[in-house]
Amino acid sequence: MRRTLSVLLCGATVAMVPTAASAMPGSGVSGTVLGKGTSNDTIDVRNEGRTDIVVRHIVIEPGGSTGWHYHPGELIAVVHKGTLTRTLEDCSVQTNSPGESFVEAAGDRHAHSGRNLGAEPVELYVTYVIPAGALLSIDAQDPGCA
Repeated sequence: MRRTLSVLLCGATVAMVPTAASAMPGSGVSGTVLGKGTSNDTIDVRNEGRTDIVVRHIVIEPGGSTGWHYHPGELIAVVHKGTLTRTLEDCSVQTNSPGESFVEAAGDRHAHSGRNLGAEPVELYVTYVIPAGALLSIDAQDPGCA
C-alpha cells in the first residue's frame, strides 16, 4: 500500500510540472471585475438538470424594497455600494455592506425582503443559478415581520 501511494504521488508530481511546449499564451481577451465580495459562509451552489445562469446588476433606491419573495434556485450576491438590509422569514435582520457577499440557497423557499434604509442607492451584482426557464424570484406573503 505504501509503495503504491508513493508511486502515485511521484506520478502526480511529474504531472504537475509545466512544460513550455504545451503552454499557449492568451490574446485578444480582457475582463472587468464588476464587483467583489467576501462571504462569511461556505458556498456550495447546486442545481439538477438544465440550468440557467443569470447575472444582474440591481439598484435599490433609498427607501426602496424588493418586497417579500423567494428564489427557485440559488443566488450569490455581492454588495457593490450602499447597505442592504434583509429581513428573513424568521423576522431576523441581516445587513450587508459594500464588499460583502451572501448566498441565498435554493430549496429553502424561505421568504425574505431586501430594503435600502440608507441615503444612497444600493447596488448589487447577483448571479442566479436556477432551473432552466424558471423565474428569478417568486412573490411571497409577509410572514408578519412588521
